[in-house]
Amino acid sequence: MKVLVTGAAGFIGYSLAVRLLARGDTVIGLDVVNDYYDVTLKEARLARLRELGGNRFAFVRQDFAEYTPLVEALKEHSFDRIVHLGAQAGVRYSITHPHAYLSANLAGHLNMLEIARHRGVENMVYASSSSVYGGNTKLPFAVEDRVDQPVSLYAATKKADELMSETYAHLYRVPLTGLRFFTVYGPWGRPDMMMWIFTKAILEGRPIPVFNNGDMYRDFTYIDDIITGVMASLDNPAPDDGLEKAGGSTKPHRLYNIGNHKSEHLMKVVEILEEQCGKKAEIDFQPMQPGDVRQSFADIEAIRRDHGYEPTTSIDVGVPNFVRWYKEYHGI
Repeated sequence: MKVLVTGAAGFIGYSLAVRLLARGDTVIGLDVVNDYYDVTLKEARLARLRELGGNRFAFVRQDFAEYTPLVEALKEHSFDRIVHLGAQAGVRYSITHPHAYLSANLAGHLNMLEIARHRGVENMVYASSSSVYGGNTKLPFAVEDRVDQPVSLYAATKKADELMSETYAHLYRVPLTGLRFFTVYGPWGRPDMMMWIFTKAILEGRPIPVFNNGDMYRDFTYIDDIITGVMASLDNPAPDDGLEKAGGSTKPHRLYNIGNHKSEHLMKVVEILEEQCGKKAEIDFQPMQPGDVRQSFADIEAIRRDHGYEPTTSIDVGVPNFVRWYKEYHGI
């Protein structure tokens, strides 16, 4: 299979490409490689993909928010399916840099839908986010829940992506699957995310910012489990059978939560990090941040029912794996 993966220099995109190459697929990676976080890390991921993939990995350095150059850049490449993981990430960043989300998450998603439509792809899987649930107080979060009260612009753009996808599934019968990821972490992760920020600060003896005075819960999902869910969705396009699917659509469009199905107390993760780093954390308790939510918890029944998805990595295994990788990557 030939798969176009956007955001290939990013955390989840890179990890997916590794899994695809390992099973013998051909991957066309697409990424603008912006400086939202350390470009050196992104280039290191790409270097490893070139090493692993050889002539089965091609890289296109292009901004998917610019439609005409995107079409031109992809002309020489053929692909059967698309996994659209590229986006402007970050809830807090969306508060200070809203226009970045207009470009990447709205125009960019529309452009990838147009590519899927005009290239006649067999399936397109795309990244949504658990942030679409906003301040939902019903736990766990299920794909049947209403998600029309986002508490951040980032969440609003991801909900908009789901709505655009529903339209394309209706008008053009493009098979689409949206994945609401829950707090992804693991080796080759992002420097702007809690696991990296806390590990770095603890090892350097600096305080870690803990919001809502530590009363925070997250459905921490290990990267390998995330990729297993993405692969299952990629290999099984939404059928155009008129039946209601996960998320409520009768078109060839499904929505799934991908989480660990376990909401963990943030301070428990801090304890594991302290143990793995060999240092006590200096904690700077802070109030809740704008756009943030107190708890996330994924109901994964839909993807379990349709694809047999079962997460296998607890934080007791996943967090030490991340810290081990972090130390190796930084030569500590």
